[in-house]
Amino acid sequence: MPGSQDFETDPRNETALVWLNGALVPRSEARVSLFDAGFGMGDGVWEGLRLHRRRLLFLEAHLDRLLAGAAAIRLDIGLSRVELTSALEAVVAANAMTDGAHLRLMVTRGVKATINQDPRNALGQPTIAITAEHKRPTNTQQGLALATVAVRCTPADMFDMRLNSHSRLNLITALLEAIDLGADEALMLDPQGFVSSCNATNFFFVSGGEVKTSAGACCFNGITRGHVIELCRRYGVPLAVGDFSPEAARAADEAFVTGTLGGITPVRRLDGVEFAACPGSITSRLAALYEDLKDADAAR
Repeated sequence: MPGSQDFETDPRNETALVWLNGALVPRSEARVSLFDAGFGMGDGVWEGLRLHRRRLLFLEAHLDRLLAGAAAIRLDIGLSRVELTSALEAVVAANAMTDGAHLRLMVTRGVKATINQDPRNALGQPTIAITAEHKRPTNTQQGLALATVAVRCTPADMFDMRLNSHSRLNLITALLEAIDLGADEALMLDPQGFVSSCNATNFFFVSGGEVKTSAGACCFNGITRGHVIELCRRYGVPLAVGDFSPEAARAADEAFVTGTLGGITPVRRLDGVEFAACPGSITSRLAALYEDLKDADAAR
């Protein structure tokens, strides 16, 4: 079965233009140096954005997260918010995109004098790239199968999961373990053994009418996750944010994951245990509320 990041193939993507260091180029011709810090070290930050009804959804929140991440690793992007917005809009316009597109804005520390960890070897010019693809998720209703894996989420003093870092190897190894277990995506625990997040999305489950999710110290700083939490509070959906065992998650009535590409995606099974409903009634309600929120943001 496809994972939460799977999408429908679209032939228009083969001829799409990408933005690379100020120039629009065909994706087949986009190149970065072997000495780029992102290629050699995974040294950089990124954002994924959704185009909905001609609007880059929740753009300011995404730029906030990108700039905070860059500041945390002392990476000078060299472009203002206005300039970054103009670059994103230029990619959308160049590809004549209006809806259902996914953009990835990537910033690395740029070319280095030599490939090693020391950021002082960077030559001073970041690499900035923006890809834009026609992407519609394929696994929106049939639901995901998750498996709890041994790879743990980590707190900020180990490897900060709240940073959108180019370094994703821990998450890839988690996903490989889940695939070996016959699942679509990995459910990862925090160092204390509580439910944290999946390898590419944030995890929620519902028990007795109450939505439950991680306290957040070791999971992704998800913008969609934040919107779902706010929607629960705004519309009176019972919500508990805290520490929950994997046993509690397996005993849930329903579950879902959140992310920029798929929005709210239902979960049908966890560790071989089928949930009673997929999607469940609360998952469906929150998905509808989230679609309304997207439409409202696009209409601004």
